[in-house]
Amino acid sequence: MRRQQRGRHQDMPVPVRQRAASDAPSTGYALIVDGQTKSEFSTQDRAIETAKDLKKRYPRLQVKVFNHETKARPVS
Repeated sequence: MRRQQRGRHQDMPVPVRQRAASDAPSTGYALIVDGQTKSEFSTQDRAIETAKDLKKRYPRLQVKVFNHETKARPVS
């Protein structure tokens, strides 16, 4: 009987695919944390509120809100 080989890669968790900048939707707002898109919102108010809450809990993070339509970052 043939014995199955177990490599180290089977014990490791599968990495989550990071979204490329070209995969970003063309509408709405995105929450960018330390240079990576984390969440998307349909309204600017909700995105800024979430960014402020996150910054309050973790002050060392770099948090930005990105507007996909105008390609601008409002002050948050």
